[in-house]
Amino acid sequence: MFTGVFDLPWWGYVVYALVVTHITIAAVTIYLHRHSAHRALDLHPLPSHFFRFWLWLTTGMVTREWTAIHRKHHAKCETAEDPHSPQVLGINKVLWEGTELYRKESLNRETLDKYGRGTPDDWIERHLYARHSVLGVALLMVVNFALFGFIGITIWAVQMVWIPFFAAGVINGIGHYWGYRNFQPEDASTNIVPWGILIGGEELHNNHHAYASSARLSNRWYEFDIGWLYIRILETLGFAQVKKVAPEIKLDAAKTRCDLATVQAVVTHRYDVLARYAKSLRRTCAGEMRALRARAVSVDRATLKRWLHIDARALPITERARMNEVLSKSNVLNTVYTMRQELAALWQRSSASKDELVHQLEDWCRRAEESGIVALQEFSRRLRCYA
Repeated sequence: MFTGVFDLPWWGYVVYALVVTHITIAAVTIYLHRHSAHRALDLHPLPSHFFRFWLWLTTGMVTREWTAIHRKHHAKCETAEDPHSPQVLGINKVLWEGTELYRKESLNRETLDKYGRGTPDDWIERHLYARHSVLGVALLMVVNFALFGFIGITIWAVQMVWIPFFAAGVINGIGHYWGYRNFQPEDASTNIVPWGILIGGEELHNNHHAYASSARLSNRWYEFDIGWLYIRILETLGFAQVKKVAPEIKLDAAKTRCDLATVQAVVTHRYDVLARYAKSLRRTCAGEMRALRARAVSVDRATLKRWLHIDARALPITERARMNEVLSKSNVLNTVYTMRQELAALWQRSSASKDELVHQLEDWCRRAEESGIVALQEFSRRLRCYA
């Protein structure tokens, strides 16, 4: 039986497979995702072209197609037009058939024309990478067979399913279904785990949706983004230039009134603001739920949490009616819910002038502090300190 040029121990084949698949993951997160789709960093032509070649060889993915589909995902997130939302299509569909969803959307010329701008369009892209995308993976199979014999075909098969499962399935599926959330963007994105190693940092998907143009996906002290480590190494070597990272929250304890800097900081950190709002009012809501149950009004924690995390317009009519019924029986819950909706509306008022936005935020803080709800008062005082 042909064993190829290299005859390795069993663990040698495992190490080789892990290394080459990890390079592919790095190419996806650094080149396709952070560089091409979001322009969070600029890459030197040398690593840029290496990643293009490596992705052609190991996945057959075309930069323009991947970039366009991902940009559309952000633009139409969790709607019927989202190419791969488990909230719309179901978790099993996205997790196990994510590749088919990607292929289907890649045939949509409108998607490519609208969202695929600014991607490579040079001679090698047009005549090789895009035109003969299957040739690369076929060449890889031949190379693997030459290097390791028939076990090389097994390694090739692993390489072929690695990205379709982890990127198209796990990130697009689990990353919008299960996990924890640091922020409350207007979608269901989650952080799968706080240690972004296996999928190059893409595990921190909620962080990414909160600050989509950030080259660094980690945000909390306990989170690790190995993709960011690689970017910093490339930057040190002069092969990358980071354009944007998520800004840190700055507080000025001396501030007692809202100003333009407060508004700008609140808008910049809007998804963190909403997450902190929900967290700060958690005990207050729990107390009100106990009081409602004592009056034979049934409402569970998960349902209330959903109401406080979503725009009422996104709820089904029957659930909206049930929500209004429950809120009418609790002045505290009604205040907490109404104030949350009004706060979220602040950064949606694009026609308001700067002075109007400052006035609206100051008015919101004043009413929060006059509400008589201690947690809401404390949240408002902290919000005034944003700088």
